[in-house]
Amino acid sequence: MAYSLYFVRHGQTYLNRYNKIQGWCDSPLTPKGIEDGHQAGKRLAHLNFAHAFHSDTNRAARTCRYILEENVASAEELIPTALPDFREQNFGYFEGSDTSQAWLMIGADHGCRTFNDIITKYSIEKARDFTKEADPFHDAENNTEYWQRLDRGFAYLDQIANDGDKILLVAHSTLIRSLTSHFAPEIDITVSPKNGSVTRFDVDDNGQIKLAYFNRYQDDAKY
Repeated sequence: MAYSLYFVRHGQTYLNRYNKIQGWCDSPLTPKGIEDGHQAGKRLAHLNFAHAFHSDTNRAARTCRYILEENVASAEELIPTALPDFREQNFGYFEGSDTSQAWLMIGADHGCRTFNDIITKYSIEKARDFTKEADPFHDAENNTEYWQRLDRGFAYLDQIANDGDKILLVAHSTLIRSLTSHFAPEIDITVSPKNGSVTRFDVDDNGQIKLAYFNRYQDDAKY
């Protein structure tokens, strides 16, 4: 059984605009963020989605709704559903913090000053472990905890998917970068996926997941 997963990063939020860390915390979409959703929908308008999912955040749910409003190929009764296992990474104490300051605090003991420094020198997986270590409450997810829930999410998708399905899933930047690093480590993930961009993964008959493309947002691109 083979199927495709279309991961779309949610539209811009106010915390994105203010350069704040946003994982399990949430903030509304900006006017640009609303437009991000509609533009993503127009690019995917002619894809017949068998299912539409989003993380259990308002920013992802609203983006998903705007995408489906533009879709002309999927069934009219297609109702988006929340999948909590695909929410963004939990950054614990650093939720809502200034991004630059937070990553300096997380990375300083490891000779790094930015998120990209950490994932370049170490990995995005180690960035999660470092975040939990630096969190005075230790509420942040480490890499093992993070992948436990993502694996649950993929197991669920594998249960409900039919051969040839196209599945929409509106999610988050670090999640999409983490999946890309895991399934296509040759891709440069120091480039963050744009709000409203599409990253597609294909699942083959053996359950192997392969990246088809990363961070695609051009109007004339093939989706």
